[in-house]
Amino acid sequence: MPEPGLGDLGQRQLLKGWPDLWLVGDNKPGGLRARSMAAAPPSPPLEPDQTLALPDALLLRVLACLPEPHLTGAASLVCRRWTRLAGRLRRRLAVRDWAFVAHRLPYRFPDLADLDLFPASIAAPTAAAPHASPLLTCGAVSLTLDASADPPLGACRFVDDDALDRGLAAVAASFPNLRRLSATAASSESGGLMAIAGGCPTLQELELHRCTDLALRPVSAFAHLQILRIVAAAPALYGPAEGGGVTDIGLTILAHGCKRLVKLELQGCEGSYDGIAAVGRCCAMLEELTIVDHRMDGGWLAALAFCGNLKTLRLQSCRRIDDDPGPAEHLGACLTLESLQLHRCQLRDRSALHALFLVCEGAREIQVQNCWGLEDDMFALAGLCRRVKFLLLEGCSLLTTRGLESVITSWSDLQSLEVVTCNKIKDEEITPALSELFSNLKELKWRPDNKSLLAASLVGTGMGKKGRVFFKRQILPAHQRIKGKVRNYSAGVAA
Repeated sequence: MPEPGLGDLGQRQLLKGWPDLWLVGDNKPGGLRARSMAAAPPSPPLEPDQTLALPDALLLRVLACLPEPHLTGAASLVCRRWTRLAGRLRRRLAVRDWAFVAHRLPYRFPDLADLDLFPASIAAPTAAAPHASPLLTCGAVSLTLDASADPPLGACRFVDDDALDRGLAAVAASFPNLRRLSATAASSESGGLMAIAGGCPTLQELELHRCTDLALRPVSAFAHLQILRIVAAAPALYGPAEGGGVTDIGLTILAHGCKRLVKLELQGCEGSYDGIAAVGRCCAMLEELTIVDHRMDGGWLAALAFCGNLKTLRLQSCRRIDDDPGPAEHLGACLTLESLQLHRCQLRDRSALHALFLVCEGAREIQVQNCWGLEDDMFALAGLCRRVKFLLLEGCSLLTTRGLESVITSWSDLQSLEVVTCNKIKDEEITPALSELFSNLKELKWRPDNKSLLAASLVGTGMGKKGRVFFKRQILPAHQRIKGKVRNYSAGVAA
């Protein structure tokens, strides 16, 4: 007998996702109803959540003992309450979506002290399927290439200025205790950074991308700023920006406004003697100056003498140092300088390198890493620095053992030496004078080439000798047989 209620349909249709349910239909429209064909097994009683009895203050103390990866990962997925409490413990965050900044960020992470908004300020691609677009990653920044754009890899596309201002205003209103901020400047002068300056009085470190002279006007309002990193608006990366890049005008503006700077990094900035001199005169507390891929006019090296408290000078990725440093008697010197660091720089201009070592003649530490053009005669100019105690050479492939010895043997205060991946410096070329200097050093790291590193790692193992014996026994007899056949064949041809 058919089951009552089936009517003319009289069919039982099994749902794919519900194996224990049958659809029962009748002649009336919409007359489908679900009927269970098997009794569901009784579910075990749920144990009560023991953490519900703990107050938030106590649970926060417990969660604060977790490592940060566990706190932001598994612990925040337990329940909504744990998610909310884990967000209150988060102090550092890099945002990827700009819409999250203005709407959910203050509620999800209310006590941030370090906030990176630069990845979120890059506009999403316009392609219909962004998940299928290739991803370009450089350091901590990942860019999704827009396959529909021509070319897909070119100037970065950022969110519009109004959205930037609204997001920065929301951050200023919600995070009064913010200590570090990384953001993108608007293409024209706007009120977003002014809101940050007024709403975050304890801000000490600012990293600003796509900077222009106009964008640096609000930066002068950060009276308590100590660390500032400026990335100028280069057309190749950021596209054409209103007002160009950072020139002497922008450097003068920030120098008069941020007088408590301790560390300053200028990346891709223009300018000249006047801009660097303004920074040196106004920022009396400046101790560390980093210049990356600069585009400054000739003569800027002489302005470093105005930095009366400078202790570290770092040049990175500079294709040139100074096109026209001027006469040596007009250069001056940084009397307080302790460390000179050169990373991935072109050191082929003798006059510029000579001027640099003259300005930094009081340096106690010199680091040269992966620079081009440092030959023996160029490195000999480092002998102008008489007080060097620490020397680091890495990736200097043109420097020889003789060139190294001619300089470091004249430094009576040298205490530490590191030589790494300098292939023309050979162990067998070490002289007795150089060996005696090595024995008097407090610290020595000697890995000029791969052979020296391999020999040092195989000391005491006997692997080198075993290898020679093995190849002599196995390969040389076969090689001799081949040579014998060739010799017999040549003799037969001659006969």
